[in-house]
Amino acid sequence: MPDHPAAVAAPDAARLEKFRRDISNPLKLKLFMLRKLPMAYLAGLRVAEVQPTHCTITVPYKYLTQNPFRSIYFACLSMAAEMASGLLAMMHVQSGAPVSMLVVGLEADFTKKAVGLIRFTCPDGAAIGQAVAESRATGEGRTVLATSTGLDETGDTVAVFRITWSFRAKR
Repeated sequence: MPDHPAAVAAPDAARLEKFRRDISNPLKLKLFMLRKLPMAYLAGLRVAEVQPTHCTITVPYKYLTQNPFRSIYFACLSMAAEMASGLLAMMHVQSGAPVSMLVVGLEADFTKKAVGLIRFTCPDGAAIGQAVAESRATGEGRTVLATSTGLDETGDTVAVFRITWSFRAKR
């Protein structure tokens, strides 16, 4: 185990940046989604921005995402909201020793009809990173309540999702 925290931070920062670059590459993202998240690919989810602290995912209103009420089906909104926090979780989990991650809770509030392009942003990357680091340090599980807020093209909130993630260092 290194004596200096900087010795651990530098490789982790490099791994975070590599994940960010890889997931931001359109071809690599398409291949990843086809292999691991085919429904997200079919629904047209896209990564608008991913940083260690926050992530934004878009979901369009189109034939495959519509419901009978001429808006985006709630399951497609849920997928985008979960992916916004999930990419942050994956980024931090893949930056060091193995950690398992799992959604253990989900709550949502829908405030406006979702039409057009909806942008879900999760600003909880720092809290997720801290929980992953604590789990690695202690070997115990940690949970994080991540919030993903969906805005329409005019900036109005259409939905807010609260996703509870569980992290546990693998032994």
